[in-house]
Amino acid sequence: MKTFTKKTLNIFWEHDKKYGRITLLILVSLVFARVAELFAPVLYGRFFNVLTQTRSGNIQSVVPQLVSTLVLILFTGIIAWAFWRVVVFSSTSFQARALPELANTCFAYIHLHSYRFFANTFVGSLVKKVTRFTRAFEGIFDLIVWEICPLAVDLTGMLIVLFIKNRTMAFLLLGWSAVFMVINYFFTRYKLRYDIASNSADTKTTAHLADTITNSINVKLFSGSLFELNAFKALTKHQFRLKKKAWTLDALLESGQAFLMIGLEFLMFYIGIRLWQEGRFSVGDFVIIQMYLITLFRNIWHFGRMIRHLYEFLADAEEMTEIFETPHEIVDAPRAQKLMVTRGEIVLNGVRFGYEKGKNVFPEISLKIKAQEKVALIGPSGSGKSTFVKLLFRFFDLKKGQIFIDGQNIKLVTQESLREHISLVPQEPILFHRSLFENIRYGNRDVSDEAVYHAARLAHAHEFIIKFSKGYETLVGERGIKLSGGERQRIAIARAILKNAPILVLDEATSSLDSESESAIQDALKTLMEGRTVIVIAHRLSTIMKMDRIIVMRDGGIEEEGTHAELLKKDGSLYRRLWKLQAQGFIA
Repeated sequence: MKTFTKKTLNIFWEHDKKYGRITLLILVSLVFARVAELFAPVLYGRFFNVLTQTRSGNIQSVVPQLVSTLVLILFTGIIAWAFWRVVVFSSTSFQARALPELANTCFAYIHLHSYRFFANTFVGSLVKKVTRFTRAFEGIFDLIVWEICPLAVDLTGMLIVLFIKNRTMAFLLLGWSAVFMVINYFFTRYKLRYDIASNSADTKTTAHLADTITNSINVKLFSGSLFELNAFKALTKHQFRLKKKAWTLDALLESGQAFLMIGLEFLMFYIGIRLWQEGRFSVGDFVIIQMYLITLFRNIWHFGRMIRHLYEFLADAEEMTEIFETPHEIVDAPRAQKLMVTRGEIVLNGVRFGYEKGKNVFPEISLKIKAQEKVALIGPSGSGKSTFVKLLFRFFDLKKGQIFIDGQNIKLVTQESLREHISLVPQEPILFHRSLFENIRYGNRDVSDEAVYHAARLAHAHEFIIKFSKGYETLVGERGIKLSGGERQRIAIARAILKNAPILVLDEATSSLDSESESAIQDALKTLMEGRTVIVIAHRLSTIMKMDRIIVMRDGGIEEEGTHAELLKKDGSLYRRLWKLQAQGFIA
């Protein structure tokens, strides 16, 4: 199984090093805080040595020494408290800056992926991957600051003190810690495969849940509740079987850890007793050992968990890192220029394209659409009409050939500028779960409010919008589900009016409208088409009779072309046959 741990850590480091000063402040403050806390047991040891070595007649004489020791303990506590406050507030400041930036990086990279990427990926799983990735960064940062660094400082400080007290104890502690950490590390590495598999299963479960919720109407229409429930049960069963395996491994490791801790405590105190018998160990030294062991056990017990959590966080980040490792399919050419459209001429020169290897939608096609020409594309399903539009927007790259707009190869201009100059009114418009006003304004976010209202009136959307209790502030629901198909199309037309691009593509732009509404909107579309190059995809041939040219496509090629009248006169014409079928009512 391929993992991206190194790549994940590199991405995290790139975002961390931008805040190098605050990171350094956190680490330095943390070291001073822990050193102050480690010095406190030494002071307590001295305190108890004074108590145990003082005879009853000398109590008053040692009180000042005891008080001064307590003052030092208080002073070290205050120092530790002050440095910990620096760590806390600095960490909060760091994460408040770094986490949004990391989320923005994920957002930007995902949205640069191609049409194909989103067509093959569940929306719900993408959302979860981004959430897990930022959560993993936060979790790893917290582990380093609150667990790993304090443990490293504690262990180093304890070894220094023990080397001063007794080297045997120091070497015992060092060897025990090394064995403990090595066992944890390799055990955790073994368990990582189950964490990654568990997260992958969790993503599939979430994706299935999101897919069924999105298609809840279909589930009801086709009585699919039981079928979908059984499929979901199979996914959750597999997911929790993997989780159970991971939990069992956790329990086994913790059992081993507890046994090692019992053994260390016994050995340390056994050695201490031997040294005490020889007069080389005091009661205060036992206090130091006990306090250090309590601190060490508390921290190193969490070491097992922190390593496991570290790899769990890395496993959480795996899927998003894999997206980062997936190159963008459609990228701007080096030194790509902005598209400049003055006329709107479109030329396809020897275009070959297919979605899959060995299967071409366009074996090879050449076509010229003159500036401000109104062209209709018709043909049976699979003839290449929608693919033509996708290629024009450069949602896919060609296998061979070029597409030019006003003499500029669209592969050599920026994608943003290309799409700025083309408006699309799709057959099934998808809206943001935002207000009607925001959805219309998305066509041109710099226009005035009045321009939005004007576009809505031209698209005959104003009439139904004002009937809502909140008017233009009405939320449309996810993907615009609260609106009818015809209402969504009117919003899409209003957006196109606002965009005011020199090239206009209408993909069955009135298919969801009733006859009365379509008649009204045809006037708006007629105004919208003036002075623009227009490409109309239509199945209802009555809507394209007045086009300058009708191109009939079949099997990725141009079967015939001409005006409505010219094609009707042509014997054996596919267009003529389709026209007769529709006129006789066989095709709606």
